[in-house]
Amino acid sequence: MQLTVSAEEKQFREEVRTWLSENVPKDRLPPIGEEHKAFLKEWQKKQFDGGWAGIDWPREYGGRGLSIIEQIIWFEEYVRAGGPDSGCLFVGLKHGGPTLIVRASEEQKRFHLPAILKGEQIWCQGFSEPGAGSDLAGLRTRGVIDGDHIVVNGQKIWTSYAQLADYQELLIRTDPEMSKHRGLTWVIGDMSLPGITVRPIQSIDGEYHNCEVFYDNVRIRLKNVVGQVGEGWRVAMSTLSFERGTSFMHFQLELSHAIDELIRMAGERKGRDGRVLIKDDAIASRLARLRGEVAALRSMTYMAASRGSRQEMPGPEGTYLALFYGEVVQRVMAAAMDVLGPDSLMFDAHDCEAWTHRYLRTFASTIGGGTSEIRRNIVGERVLGLPRDSRA
Repeated sequence: MQLTVSAEEKQFREEVRTWLSENVPKDRLPPIGEEHKAFLKEWQKKQFDGGWAGIDWPREYGGRGLSIIEQIIWFEEYVRAGGPDSGCLFVGLKHGGPTLIVRASEEQKRFHLPAILKGEQIWCQGFSEPGAGSDLAGLRTRGVIDGDHIVVNGQKIWTSYAQLADYQELLIRTDPEMSKHRGLTWVIGDMSLPGITVRPIQSIDGEYHNCEVFYDNVRIRLKNVVGQVGEGWRVAMSTLSFERGTSFMHFQLELSHAIDELIRMAGERKGRDGRVLIKDDAIASRLARLRGEVAALRSMTYMAASRGSRQEMPGPEGTYLALFYGEVVQRVMAAAMDVLGPDSLMFDAHDCEAWTHRYLRTFASTIGGGTSEIRRNIVGERVLGLPRDSRA
């Protein structure tokens, strides 16, 4: 790993810390809906106007053009300052936009990237289908070329924030005669087009993170194809590389603060015997192990940053970060429920940052973006060079 901090980067950290301390919203992030959308769009615009949006995005598209090291510094200070979750802006900022940077045409980049950074465009991901979740190549949503349009029919599911989105990274099958990894096309879908129906799905935390999306003769212009028609799998692999790699750096670093806060809580809360919980050897041992796992995750994040400074986009190695994070965050939040005890049942549907809310959301961390089993297969085959799983 090659990761050093220069005097300029130390100065950058001080500038970030000062700006965030003066500008981070004091109000909590509202539940998913129009208020959630307005809150985050306003906050994103404030970051852009202040020169703090897209730290490592190219300057010509509205970013700062800095390195991934400065991006890590921003994330660290953002977490430290208690900045709000990216919520409905996540897809556009974390993997939709980055995919456009490495795969889109110049016209597509100039139209979409500045708008994403300003908070003017919200994106969602149209990949998973009822019969094609972990087996993404098995998708069947059909796209038929008709003149200068592609006519789309089919269904997507688990589409995060589709009810709030302006655009969608949409993967469709344009050639059913080709093998399932071929004949796919990645298109920019305008969510306001006629023929699109969005049905929100309520999650166990009471919110509507995901949606079903139906397409009935939706006409998308060919100029919205990213890459070439039939090259969708290659473009989608870029998207998934970002989704499973750098997109979760913020959450990985946030977990360090979560475990420290949990240890503090265990030092104050008392168990049935009247002792503070941290005096219980079993609880202390559990928290110590979790703190070690979170420290390992943080080191892996820095390793990914070091690797990212020498790559155009994340490689398959980012998958083990997503795999480890998904399982560690579940263990940390389960421990939080035990430390809170009966208080964990005091669920406030409007407090999206409460421990119980965070615990319920972690159930998706080993499913969304690829299950743990799929991620292990990717690490085994593409990183370690092991034989392909015969069951896959």
